[in-house]
Amino acid sequence: MTRNTPKPDDRTDNVEKIQDTVKNTIANMEAAEETMAFTDGRELEALKEKNARRKESINGLREEIVDEATDRKNGYSKK
Repeated sequence: MTRNTPKPDDRTDNVEKIQDTVKNTIANMEAAEETMAFTDGRELEALKEKNARRKESINGLREEIVDEATDRKNGYSKK
């Protein structure tokens, strides 16, 4: 019987992964903005709400980037 062991906590590239997520989210926001020009009614409101949530998410991700960069600078410790 094989035993599954969890992968070790590898945070060495977290900053880069989060930065990619921010870039992708911004691209999605821009695409939604372009779509809004051709949309109205409920669909337009849904896109506006989604972009508002994306903006909040980006703010949180940027805070996480700062935290991860600080942890990287100080050497990683288990939380």
